[in-house]
Amino acid sequence: MDMHSVLLYGCAAAVVVSGVQLLAALAVKDCEEKAPPLALLQSWRRPVPRAAAGLMGTMVALGVAQVVAPAMIDALERHPHGAWWRAVTALMVQSSGWFQLVFNLAALAVVAPVAERQFGPWRMVLIFTTSGVTAQAVSMAGWSLQGGGDSVAICGLVGALGTHYATRGSVTALRRVALLIPAAGLALCLLANNHGVGLLVGCALGVGLASPARQHLVA
Repeated sequence: MDMHSVLLYGCAAAVVVSGVQLLAALAVKDCEEKAPPLALLQSWRRPVPRAAAGLMGTMVALGVAQVVAPAMIDALERHPHGAWWRAVTALMVQSSGWFQLVFNLAALAVVAPVAERQFGPWRMVLIFTTSGVTAQAVSMAGWSLQGGGDSVAICGLVGALGTHYATRGSVTALRRVALLIPAAGLALCLLANNHGVGLLVGCALGVGLASPARQHLVA
């Protein structure tokens, strides 16, 4: 394994480990410092986050569609010299097969409801869309000319939660952990990985759009 791969996987591990800790804490009412990973399931408690549910339903439907009609991937993913609209449609297909499809759906199911409870429905959707489209556009500009997937948009939600908690969170240790997320995003950008773009755009939006620390959905 070369150094580029080592750094890439190291950044991914930093995002996953710090992200899981942060998401588990935010999923419970009191934002506990050491909430267990299963606390993530609490983010789907009533009132159900409708925008997250709608986004999940949409991505599941698109996932089923691409399995039934694989030509859909080629029609919507990024292509060299492809039309600008592919920066949007590339979020709708998972071009790397079953693993990417299942992993991204699982990640979305964990991250989206937490983000909606923290930022509200329209802000969550705005962060997801802006982060994802920006990352896809940068990819089309030369970083990765062909492919698709919504993991870059999910990274945007994680980045937004990270900077939001780092600047407004109540647990000092968790605030420090949250700072690993923008640091990993910067490192990924230096490695020309489009997930870094999604993370950093989300980080910026998390600071700019987040309202003072309060949940938008009643616990």
